[in-house]
Amino acid sequence: MKIVVIGGYAPSLVNFRGPLLGRMVFLGHEVHALAPVHVPDVGEQLEAMGVDFHGIALNRRGLNPLADLGALLHLKQTLVRIKPDLVLSYTFKPVVYGSLAARMAWVGHKKRVYAMITGLGYAFTEEAGLRRRILFNVAKGMYRSGLNACDGVIFQNPDDETFFRRLGVIPERVRTTVVGGSGVDMTHYAEAPLPREPVFLCLSRLLRSKGVALFAEAAARLRERHPQAVFRLAGPLESGGDAVTPDEIARWRRAGAVEVLDPVEDVRPLLAGVGVYVLPSHYREGVPRSILEAMSMGRAIVTTDAPGCRETVIPGQNGFLVPPRDADALASAMERFILDPALVPAMGAASRALARERFDVDRVNDAILAFMELGPEPGTQEKGA
Repeated sequence: MKIVVIGGYAPSLVNFRGPLLGRMVFLGHEVHALAPVHVPDVGEQLEAMGVDFHGIALNRRGLNPLADLGALLHLKQTLVRIKPDLVLSYTFKPVVYGSLAARMAWVGHKKRVYAMITGLGYAFTEEAGLRRRILFNVAKGMYRSGLNACDGVIFQNPDDETFFRRLGVIPERVRTTVVGGSGVDMTHYAEAPLPREPVFLCLSRLLRSKGVALFAEAAARLRERHPQAVFRLAGPLESGGDAVTPDEIARWRRAGAVEVLDPVEDVRPLLAGVGVYVLPSHYREGVPRSILEAMSMGRAIVTTDAPGCRETVIPGQNGFLVPPRDADALASAMERFILDPALVPAMGAASRALARERFDVDRVNDAILAFMELGPEPGTQEKGA
């Protein structure tokens, strides 16, 4: 079968969808990957996997109607040229425009269109204000248009599936399923020895909705009581109203409570140097990949009782869940590991076991392929017609 996979960020085709694409190739399918051209180029990596890469004219951020119309038409032309039997899109704009372009290119009848919802993002965070309401309604309408063109929708957590059903953006005829995020390669993210001292790490884009400012606040409180504890934050700077500013980061560095590190390509050395991984996000995550990587490496977890995040923790077994936007609760949960260091190895081992049971990348990809009738039949449950 000829398959097209469409993403909004070219490196994610390798970093997040690489095992899935490789599995499709292994099963004998002809696989094409589409995304905006990115520097450094990932085309060579995809070609080495046996996947044909095609650059597309799509700006994954912003809502420029003329530019987005041009992207839709360009996607249609590309799909007409490739003539796929199946199209799978993931992330917001590819789901909307990729699915619509597939139907416009006559990928229908015996041919199939699927969408993967990898989190709902900033537009669906629960905050007040006119701008947020406008963003919410625009995103809702766009999702309704795109998902109406689909045969099936793959969710990464049950909260998003329930939310979309309640919003009425998924037609009754469209099948849905839930899988364990993007999965994690448990061989690549192998278990590592734990440090002796209490060390906490937050890996994230530097956005307020990811909870990085809360992490810095909790770290400052805990360092006053426990000066031996170490708190590290790493991730790329972002722009826009949700972004943490360079001035704030400079203040955190001067205060000394949290070590603010530069972003890295390979997170394994950072994870190997800590005992507890923290992500106090209220961003509408799918299932945060960074938590899965930390779990696979045997780290205890502190995260929020929020969609996507809550899927990764059995409270009291492999970590703790805290309410979103609650610095007091976050500091209290983190302090438990300082006061009782034996929790770190016990909960780290439980994280590794839970990752193997629910989030192993091979298990997740087999579920995705089976839902699209491309591979083996795992024990996932379908819903809908």
